[in-house]
Amino acid sequence: MEDILVVIPARGGSKGLPGKNIKMLCGKPLIAYSIDVARAITSDENICVSTDDKHIIEVVESYGLKVPFVRPAEYATDSATTNDVLLHAVDFYEKQGKHYSKLLLLQPTSPLRKVEEVKDAIALYRNDIDMVVSVMKSHAPAVLCNDNEDGFVELVYNKKAQGRQSLPTFYEFNGAIYVINIEALKNKGLAGFDKRIKYVMPKETSIDIDDIYDFMLVENILKLK
Repeated sequence: MEDILVVIPARGGSKGLPGKNIKMLCGKPLIAYSIDVARAITSDENICVSTDDKHIIEVVESYGLKVPFVRPAEYATDSATTNDVLLHAVDFYEKQGKHYSKLLLLQPTSPLRKVEEVKDAIALYRNDIDMVVSVMKSHAPAVLCNDNEDGFVELVYNKKAQGRQSLPTFYEFNGAIYVINIEALKNKGLAGFDKRIKYVMPKETSIDIDDIYDFMLVENILKLK
């Protein structure tokens, strides 16, 4: 698939789990799981690991993938957005004469996503939408609560406390797969997207590693497999 640019963003700083993008997970660095998926989708010249960190670059290149650039400092701060990072990558390749119609964003923190799931999400993509985004069914609306004006805890959606079966189905972004229309990215930005199509993934492949507990969970799942 040569008309798709795969971007794997991997900033050096991580407050939840320091060094998580290259932390060893069952014999290989975490980011390698996303590289493996990307390689099943397209060839190496269409895969971009965007990072500011020399250690991440060393690990990725020792895994056999050339890192095309060092991400500029202004796109590596806490305030830099994913939108900034993606536009920078697109601009870099366009200056090399490579023009893509769509972008596949694979965050390195979703190592359990399957190649088949990514291919299925790409198959849902159309030129008249902004993005296909992976989601999982959410149980949160059944238990989501806050204090009412009298100071008592009150359920937000599940007013009669009848359980999730009585509620409509809600979904939450799981961070695993984003298939993005590059023209829409340039014109609207991610925050302006209003034509999204969901791709539903099961709970077991939706785990997003944010802290050491997520990491331990994924590690044990992989060991059991």
